[in-house]
Amino acid sequence: MPKPSPNQLARRERQIMEIVYRLGQATAADVLAELPDPPSYSAVRAHLRILEDKGHLRHNRDGARYVFSPTVGRDRARRSALTQVVQTFFGGSAEQAVATLLDLSHENLSDDDLGRLSALIAKAREEGR
Repeated sequence: MPKPSPNQLARRERQIMEIVYRLGQATAADVLAELPDPPSYSAVRAHLRILEDKGHLRHNRDGARYVFSPTVGRDRARRSALTQVVQTFFGGSAEQAVATLLDLSHENLSDDDLGRLSALIAKAREEGR
């Protein structure tokens, strides 16, 4: 089975993966109900099959229904997606990526958020990263 890669996903496939991660598992009907500007039911089923072929989803049968769940945990998927973004848009520089994130969200960060970030930076320094 190929290792799933988020950069291989089309916009609609990313939307479907977000829904499946949020729900934990989902049928085609569940996905259809959650999609913005939804396509036909058969199109959703086709997308689910494609995502399964790409290694992002697996299914179990529940009677006549197929119930889909992610093959990779959400944290691992986040890391993979973020690694791809850092490589693509920041030349692999975590510092530039973090600086951009801080710039985008500076008004939304509480003192607690900043304290947690400072603690993470201090821990990274201690570990020699």
